[in-house]
Amino acid sequence: QVQLVESGGGLVQAGGSLRLSCAASGRTFSNYAMGWFRQAPGKEREFVAAISRGLTITYAADSVKGRFTISRDNAKNTVYLQMNSLKPEDTAVYYCAVGPRVDRLRDGSYDYWGQGTQVTVSS
Repeated sequence: QVQLVESGGGLVQAGGSLRLSCAASGRTFSNYAMGWFRQAPGKEREFVAAISRGLTITYAADSVKGRFTISRDNAKNTVYLQMNSLKPEDTAVYYCAVGPRVDRLRDGSYDYWGQGTQVTVSS
C-alpha cells in the first residue's frame, strides 16, 4: 500500500504560478513512476504529467507543455508539479498517482492516488 498526500493548491490569478507537492509513504518510493492528473467539475479525470523512477523520462499533456514541469526527489519521497502561466482552464482538483511504469501513467493507468488538492485560477 502507498499513501499519497498532495499539498500546495490554492487560488491564483491567471498568469500566476503554483507548486504542488505530493509526499509518498508506505513503500519504496523510488520503485514507482509518479504522475499528476486533474479533474475539473463535470469533466473526466485527465493526465497532466508523469516522471519515471530514475527521473530520465517525463511526459506532459499538450495542454500544459511549456508551462508545467514535473520533478521528483527520491530522497524526500516527494514529487512536484511546478505550474507557471496558469490559465482559468487549469482550474481543477489535482491528484498525485503512482504506478510501475511511466508510459502506463501517461496512458491513464495507475495503482494508487491521493485525495487531491484544489487549484483555482481566476481570470
